[in-house]
Formats: sequence, structure tokens, C-alpha cells
Amino acid sequence: MGIDAAIRHQLAVLARRNDSRRNEFSPAAPTEWNPTEVRNPDGILDTHFTDSSAWELIASRLEADEPVEVVELRRPLGRTGYVMKLRIEADAPLVYVKLQLGSGMIIGRSFHYSRHPARD
Repeated sequence: MGIDAAIRHQLAVLARRNDSRRNEFSPAAPTEWNPTEVRNPDGILDTHFTDSSAWELIASRLEADEPVEVVELRRPLGRTGYVMKLRIEADAPLVYVKLQLGSGMIIGRSFHYSRHPARD
């Protein structure tokens, strides 16, 4: 199931604001936020993503109507997550992105290469 335009817009706007995004790990809401392990094919100086360039990729793909799957999170149980599987290089695994909306903020839960190629 995809998301409606209002949620997509809210996610993109928050992803572009430095003060409205976070990705800290906690046992109650674990993250696997590893942009520096993902090669950035468009990076001029940086060969891998940074936090900032990861958020920029997320915002631009949301604005380009990239498919987004709505999922129920296990931690915290019952909360809503938004998943994108991004093709950024032809010969590389998809990049798995999971987001969560907070109160006036976007939470980056995952940004890493997908480990499930059969599901890609």
C-alpha cells in the first residue's frame, strides 16, 4: 500500500530541514542508519553518502513519486513506518530506507544496502 500525497509531501519537507530530522539509535526505536557504507554514484567529492546527502536523496526521491510502502513497526509496536527500496546503481543492491514520522520531525530508521535481494 502506498502513501497519500499529503504524507509524501510532509516526509519530503521534513527530510530537507536539518532541525526536523534525526536518526539516533535507542532500544525502543532501533535504527540501522549507515549512509557512509553506501556508495554515492553522484558524489563529486564524497564517494559515499553522508547524513546530509542521504536525506537529500530521500527528499528528492519522495518528490519524484518513488514508491513508498506503509509498514507497521515492531518497535515501537504499532507505529507506522514508510519504506523505500531505491535503485541508485545498476549493478549494486537496492538501498533500503525506512522512515517514521514524529511530532514535527522525521526519523531515519534505516539507510543501508538491502540484504534481501530476493525481495528487491
